[in-house]
Amino acid sequence: MFNLEQSQAFQQQIKTMSRYVTAQSGKPLRLGPLEWLRAICFHIRILWVYYIAGKMIKRAMFDTAGYANRSWKSLDVTEAMGGRVEVEGLDYLAQTQGPVVIIGNHMSSLETILLPGFILPFKDVAFVVKKSLETHFAFGRIMCSVKHIAVGRDNPREDLKRVLTEGAELIRQGVTVVIFPQATRSVEFDVDAFNTLGVKLAARAGVPVIPLALKTDFMANGKWIKDAGYIYPERTVRIEFGAPLKVDGSGHEAHATVVNFIITRLKAWGGSIKGNPS
Repeated sequence: MFNLEQSQAFQQQIKTMSRYVTAQSGKPLRLGPLEWLRAICFHIRILWVYYIAGKMIKRAMFDTAGYANRSWKSLDVTEAMGGRVEVEGLDYLAQTQGPVVIIGNHMSSLETILLPGFILPFKDVAFVVKKSLETHFAFGRIMCSVKHIAVGRDNPREDLKRVLTEGAELIRQGVTVVIFPQATRSVEFDVDAFNTLGVKLAARAGVPVIPLALKTDFMANGKWIKDAGYIYPERTVRIEFGAPLKVDGSGHEAHATVVNFIITRLKAWGGSIKGNPS
């Protein structure tokens, strides 16, 4: 699925949607004690998706359309492995003119491979990512071929400066920036660790914020290799974009609204939350 012609058709389809829901029937096959085979199959297929992306880069074919294509192929793999994906609020991306800052919780690496396919039909996009992804054995070449902001996480002050400077420049160029302010991927939304960097960037650049709530524990974080955990097809992949917010003054109100949006959605989805909004 998702050759060039199919990708173009799917992109046009997404542009008309307010929501996307996996079209599937029946329950995924349960493998009992061999359930680990599903995870191995999933990760091998995802690696193949991005192996092909590497081939596209070598042939100078990895443009925005190629980036979206690989994301949609990852969606295809997720659904083929029994995953149900529900995406809400796509109309907010369509209705908002120009670039925005999208601020969300960060649960697993699954969102970083699925989100481009749902954002790129509406807006050019760059993610704020940890610097180690630039040298990742599977995704490093791809990461270095797309717009992004890399932070080291060893020096918070330097990271703040980099995100505000590079993020504002990308936004000036018309690029939407996606940021996960929580320090690390976690199935638990830690309110106290969810910093205000996203609203600070939006305030500096003079653009709206779009809240993003995620529940992507379909793919667990691995014990030894964080990007290679078990697969739980009974857990629906949930992605929801909220209404755009204007950032006024210190941005405290906008930040609180983003946090409350995520908390509300996670509670409805059965997610885990730590701490209390201020």
